[in-house]
Amino acid sequence: MSKQPCQSLFEDKTLPSVSEALEYDKNTHGFDLNALCSKLALDFHGRIRLINFIRRSKPPAANALALTGKESFFSSDEFLRPVLEDDPLLLNDTSDDWSDDDEPDAGPSSSQIDPSRRIALLERKLQQAKQDLADYKALVSQRLDLSRLQDAMREPSGSSKVVERDDDSHYFQSYGQNDIHAVMIQDSVRTSTYASFILQNPELFRDAIVLDVGCGTGILSLFAARAGAKRVIAVDASDIAKKAKQIVETNGLQDTITVVQGKIEDITLPDGIEKVDIIVSEWMGYALLYESMLDSVLRARDRFLKPGGVMAPSQCRMMLGLCEATDIYKERIGFWNDIYGFDLSAMGEEVYLDSVVDVVGPETLISEPYPVKDLYIRDIQPRQLDFVSSFTLTSNSDRRTKVHALVLYFDTFFHPSGDRLPIDTPVHITKEGGGSLAEVWPLGGKPDIVRRKSQSVQRRTSEGPGKPERRASQSPKTMSFSTGPESVPTHWKHTLFLLRDPIVVEEGNVVTGTFHCKKSEDNSRELDVEIHYTTKASADVEASGDVVVQIFKVR
Repeated sequence: MSKQPCQSLFEDKTLPSVSEALEYDKNTHGFDLNALCSKLALDFHGRIRLINFIRRSKPPAANALALTGKESFFSSDEFLRPVLEDDPLLLNDTSDDWSDDDEPDAGPSSSQIDPSRRIALLERKLQQAKQDLADYKALVSQRLDLSRLQDAMREPSGSSKVVERDDDSHYFQSYGQNDIHAVMIQDSVRTSTYASFILQNPELFRDAIVLDVGCGTGILSLFAARAGAKRVIAVDASDIAKKAKQIVETNGLQDTITVVQGKIEDITLPDGIEKVDIIVSEWMGYALLYESMLDSVLRARDRFLKPGGVMAPSQCRMMLGLCEATDIYKERIGFWNDIYGFDLSAMGEEVYLDSVVDVVGPETLISEPYPVKDLYIRDIQPRQLDFVSSFTLTSNSDRRTKVHALVLYFDTFFHPSGDRLPIDTPVHITKEGGGSLAEVWPLGGKPDIVRRKSQSVQRRTSEGPGKPERRASQSPKTMSFSTGPESVPTHWKHTLFLLRDPIVVEEGNVVTGTFHCKKSEDNSRELDVEIHYTTKASADVEASGDVVVQIFKVR
């Protein structure tokens, strides 16, 4: 075993060798690394992850001994990265001495072995250790892409070569700018629905502890405070958190709202708070799942939401439909066919590779929408956000029509108790002139805040002049909004998948297939969508023709 000085796993003390460090931890802390590796049947990489986990997380020895081998870090490449540079523990296996006793045919003790044979044995073991080190460094370089990072850092300052950004950095930087928050707040469908749910359900928010995930400017936190929340914790990883804190202080709500800048996966709640009553978040992206913010919200749910707590929104549905999309086709693809008498159609080919985010009118939707994914936020797990769903779309066009695209949008529901709503629950469609805050924020006064149900949810009402007052319960209100073509356009617009070969349909024709959606391997905040479909004359006949497959990026 290596005679290189080695640091203890549980304190800063350095011992003369690996064997002495392991013996020290065994005698002082009751932790036998080799015995635990054997008990958990760890391979070479599992042992490395265990050592790096202990060095990084610094758990008590008793907690380390309680590990089962099923913990998430045992499969995380992040824990292949050495915590200590040239850590000698990472280069040693469970063998405790370098003698030829390890040889299957070993007979006499090491002191009786011919010196030349012993030297040859030690050289083989040294060579094996060097190979293990080389393999380990190669693995870390491959998995964590360190070699490319090092090369980029060695480039002269004037070089055009730059380090490729990670998925999160650009994402959080984009939300540090004012413009994107102005667009979201000015989306009256979005903002007024959140406001209506919060301010018209004061019995839910009164005296509650609320967590606002991805708070942005803090507008939802402000609504929650107005609704009577006892404490609101507003979290955002971008620099907009600094503005949110200033906004909270400007509105005199710093005693109620605490702004925390950081990733929800990394933060701890302030003032010893461990659980919250409600989590509010506006996490939805294009095609609902673009940006993958829902993963962070689910992490917040699992870490901080008390049993029976409420997620707002409580449910979202991804809806798919047949779309005429003639204008979108002409604008994005068709016009390239004749440019001053020249065919430039090659320019339109790339449009088919990506989804198109744009607005289409209600008259372009020529089928009833089909729910390809129903997300119940209280229960859904991150692994379920990659999915395959079948769909059936029946044309309701009263004339022969070309379908240039499939359109995807989402409906969002807020249930006061967080319960699952039936799949056929209608969504509120906002028409022009709707989405106003007037009904939830009367001019000249504040909304009537009442106590939560546990504190007698009642208020006095009057039958009219001269009539005695009576008591009436404040009934909880379910809210919803749609981002579909039939509703007022939102900042999410509509996600269109343009078809290379338009489908010609008339009333009763059916398009059936499967919708595949998963996080992109290139960027986890983008989506890869694959659509398989075929057509048939009606629901009760066999499909005609081959299955058509198209692949799209949502980015």
